[in-house]
Amino acid sequence: MSKKRNGKPSVKREKDFSRKIFKILSKDPNKLFNYKQIAAALELNDTKSRNEIIKELKFLASKETIEEVERGKYRVVSKADYIEGVIDMTSRKTAYFVSDELEDDVFIPTGNLNKALDGDKVKVYIYNRRRGRRPEGEVVEIIERARVEFVGVIDIQKNFAFVSTANPKMYTDIFIPKNKLGNAQDGDVVLVKIDDWPAKADSPFGEVLRVLGRPGEHNTEIHAILAEYGLPYDFPVDVEAYAQKIDTSIKEEEIANRRDMRKVLTFTIDPKDAKDFDDALSFQVLENGNYEVGIHIADVSYYLEEGTLLDEEAFNRATSVYLVDRVVPMLPEVLSNFACSLRPHEEKYTFSAVFEINEKAEIVNQSFGRTAIYSDQRFAYEEAQHIIETKGNTIPQEISLTGEEYQVGNDIQQAVIKLDELAKILRRKRMQHGAISFDKVEVKFHLNEASEPTGVYFKVAKDANHLIEEFMLLANRKVAEFIGKQQPKKTFVYRIHDEPDEDKLFNLQSVISKFGYSINFKSKDLISKSLNNLLAEVQGKKEQNLVDTLAIRSMSKARYSTDNIGHYGLAFDYYSHFTSPIRRYPDVMAHRLLQHYLDGGKSVDEQEYEEKCKHSSDMENLAANAERDSIKYMQVKYMLDHKDEEFLGVISGVTEWGIYVEIVSNKCEGMCRIREINDDYYTFDEKQYALVGQVTQNLLQLGDEVYVKVKNADLVKKQLDFQYLGKKE
Repeated sequence: MSKKRNGKPSVKREKDFSRKIFKILSKDPNKLFNYKQIAAALELNDTKSRNEIIKELKFLASKETIEEVERGKYRVVSKADYIEGVIDMTSRKTAYFVSDELEDDVFIPTGNLNKALDGDKVKVYIYNRRRGRRPEGEVVEIIERARVEFVGVIDIQKNFAFVSTANPKMYTDIFIPKNKLGNAQDGDVVLVKIDDWPAKADSPFGEVLRVLGRPGEHNTEIHAILAEYGLPYDFPVDVEAYAQKIDTSIKEEEIANRRDMRKVLTFTIDPKDAKDFDDALSFQVLENGNYEVGIHIADVSYYLEEGTLLDEEAFNRATSVYLVDRVVPMLPEVLSNFACSLRPHEEKYTFSAVFEINEKAEIVNQSFGRTAIYSDQRFAYEEAQHIIETKGNTIPQEISLTGEEYQVGNDIQQAVIKLDELAKILRRKRMQHGAISFDKVEVKFHLNEASEPTGVYFKVAKDANHLIEEFMLLANRKVAEFIGKQQPKKTFVYRIHDEPDEDKLFNLQSVISKFGYSINFKSKDLISKSLNNLLAEVQGKKEQNLVDTLAIRSMSKARYSTDNIGHYGLAFDYYSHFTSPIRRYPDVMAHRLLQHYLDGGKSVDEQEYEEKCKHSSDMENLAANAERDSIKYMQVKYMLDHKDEEFLGVISGVTEWGIYVEIVSNKCEGMCRIREINDDYYTFDEKQYALVGQVTQNLLQLGDEVYVKVKNADLVKKQLDFQYLGKKE
C-alpha cells in the first residue's frame, strides 16, 4: 500500500491510510467492523491492501485509538477526545475548533478539515493532548452545516462551471454541473446552493439559485451583501398580501381598553430621514411640581398576532437591516411606515412606560401598559438640538424639516428644555454608577439619485440624541426591573452584557500604552472608570477611531437571554429591549410578555424563549455584518473617484504582510503591502507592533500618521490597496 522512497515507506501515505480507516470507524462509533467491511468501504479488493488494513487495525488498537471487541472486530474507543463544537476558519485554509467543553481553541490543519466549512457544527477527535504539545484536531463528523448558500462569481467552461467567492474563509470553489446553471452568464454574480460533496471530489457540487447581476454594479453588490448573510430583500407575496388586509383603523372601543393620553403634549425626535417612528415622549407638569414623562412605543404586538404568517416572517427576520442606501425592514411598509409609525397629527396605539419624576430625576411613581396617543409635533434631532442650545422658539430654515422657518409653541419648547435637563442628570448618575460611554463616530454618506456616494460625513451624538437615548434606556431598564424583581421568578427577554475579557483588555492596554494611555486593573469599578477616561481623552485626536474600535472589541458582545446577568456596559442590573418593536423582534416579545404578566398570566416556557433569544442574537449579528459590509463597499466606491489624491491617514493595524491605514478625513481603511514600501527594507516586529526598517531603523507603528494614495479599489472584495507615500513629519 505505501509507496517506497529510498527503500522507506512514505510516512504521509501511512498516516493517510490510518486516518481513512479511523474515519470509517468514527462515522459509526457503535458499530463493529472487520477488515473486509473496511476494505469494501475503501474500495480495495487486492490481497496486499487487505493485509495492510489488518496491520493498520492492529497498530491503531495498540495506540488505544480503537479497540478489538471480538476477535477481528473493531470499533472506535469511546472517550472524551470526541468533542462537539464549531469550526472557525482562518484565511489561510486552516481552522480552529471552538467548544464550550474546552478552555482553549484547538488547531485544525487543512488536511484534517474533511470537508468542514466555516461555522459548521462538527465532532472532532483531539490528539496531542499531552503537556507541552499543542493539541490538534481532526473533524470526524459534520453534524450540521452553518450554511449551504454562497455568493460568488461564476466561471463557465464548456461542460461545467465553477463559482468562487470573495469570502476569505471559504477555502474551496463550488462545482456547478451544466444542467444546474440556470440562466447564469459567464462572469455573473450568483447565489448558489451546495447540494452534495462527493467523497472523492475536491469541490462541493452545487446549483445556481439566483443571478444577482454583473460584478461592480450597485444593486448587484448590495443584493450580494444581503444574500451572503442569507438576508432577504423583499417580502414573500403571501406575507405582503396578509399585511395589506390588516385593519389598521383606530377604534374608540379599543381606546376604551387603554389609558387615553391623546390630550397630553406628545412629540417625536428622530433622524431627519427616518420613516418609522418607534417612540414618542409625552410631558406634563403635575400639581405637586413633579413631571410626568411618558415613553410611548408603537404597539406592534396589537397588529402582529402570534402564530400568524406575518409573525413567523418577522421572527425569522428578527431585525431590520440598515444598509447605506436602504432599509430592509422587519415588517412590511403598511405597518413599519404607516400603521405602527408614530406620525405627527395622527392617533396611534402605543405601549407605554409612564414615570413621575422629580427635579433630581428620581422616579417617584411608574406605570406600564397599553395607551393611545396623539403626536403634536415631529422634530428632527437638529431641530430639537437648536431648541436646547438657543432656549428659543424659532427653528431656522436651514435645519427645518419643512424647509421654512417656523415657531415652536411655548409648551413644547419648555418640555424639550426640561427633558434635556432631566436626561443630563440621568446620564450623569449612570456614568457615576460605572456605565461606559461609547460615542463612536459613525460614517455616513451623501448619496445622489443613483445611490453613488458624493461625500462622506461623520454623525456625532449631541444633547438631543442623548435626551432620547436616556429616556429609552430608562424605559428599557425599568420594564426589565419590574418583571425581574417579581417573585416567583418569571421568564423574560433580557438584553445582557458580560464583563470584558481580561486578555482583550491587556491587548488594548499594550496598544494604548504607545499613545501614553493606561487602564487601571485594580477593580471592576476602576476598569470602567479608566475606560471612560480613555474614551474622553481620545476625543478629537488622530487615534480616536482606532482606540474606540479596539475598546469596543475588548468588550463582550451584548445579546438576548432569559438568564439575566445584568448589563456591564450600561451598569444596569436589569435591562431589556422594549423601545423599538418596529425594527427588533425581541422588543415585540418583551411587549407580549409584559402584557401577559400585567394580565396575571403564569411564567412562560423558559427554554422556548431562550431559543428565540439565541435566534434574535444570531440575526442581529448577521445584520451588523451586512451593515458593515455595505459601509465598506460604499467607502471603496467613494475612493474609486479619488484615485489621484493624496490622503493623510493613521496606521490602524500592523501585520507581517503590511500596514493598515485609516484615512483621517473619511475613515476609509486600506492596506500598504510590506513589499511595496520602498524607502527601506522592512520586517515585522511583533513586540513593538511595528514594521522596522533594516537600514534606517525607521519605525512604522500603530497611530503613526502617514500619507497614502489609492493603488487599487476592489468593489467585489470590498478592499482598498494603498500606495505608501511617506510619514508625516
